[in-house]
Amino acid sequence: MRLLPNIIITGTPGVGKTSHCESLVQNDNELKHLSINKVVKERGCHSGWDEEYKSWIVDEDKLLDSIEDEVELGGWIIEWHACDLFPRGWIDLVIVLRTNSTFLYDRLKSRQYPEVKLQQNIDSEIMEVILSEARESYDAEIVVELQSNEAEDIDSNVKRIEKWIDGWNHVRHGDATTIAMT
Repeated sequence: MRLLPNIIITGTPGVGKTSHCESLVQNDNELKHLSINKVVKERGCHSGWDEEYKSWIVDEDKLLDSIEDEVELGGWIIEWHACDLFPRGWIDLVIVLRTNSTFLYDRLKSRQYPEVKLQQNIDSEIMEVILSEARESYDAEIVVELQSNEAEDIDSNVKRIEKWIDGWNHVRHGDATTIAMT
């Protein structure tokens, strides 16, 4: 049994996943940030480079094998733009960050995304692709959609997630029976 929860912070590129993860880890030294992009690159969990999209082609089997032993211990804030490949038994909470498409466009443009990649990500956000994948892959009670348009959103979202973690700990220690994400 894990002593700490595993939480996925997911969403379209540019919604603030890294900022949320870094804030959570900074506020709780027991939690660890697992950037899937870094794992893919550093551990070679890819089958090459996609020149058009300027990104690694992820080998999901290699990726899951690479992180399995770590994640099973718990206490990970997993950051990636997808969530549906992680086994249900590994995950206690899925946070899907959403951003207004105008903000998102500006963020991705400032990162100098190729036009095809920029448009694909804007379309994905508008069509709620990642939110739909999360809802299809995990139980409804662990999937939470949060807005991430302004810096203040990060602060309030992090507080909500920290409150959920406290509730999870109380349930695990028998002090409570339910966890609410309010």
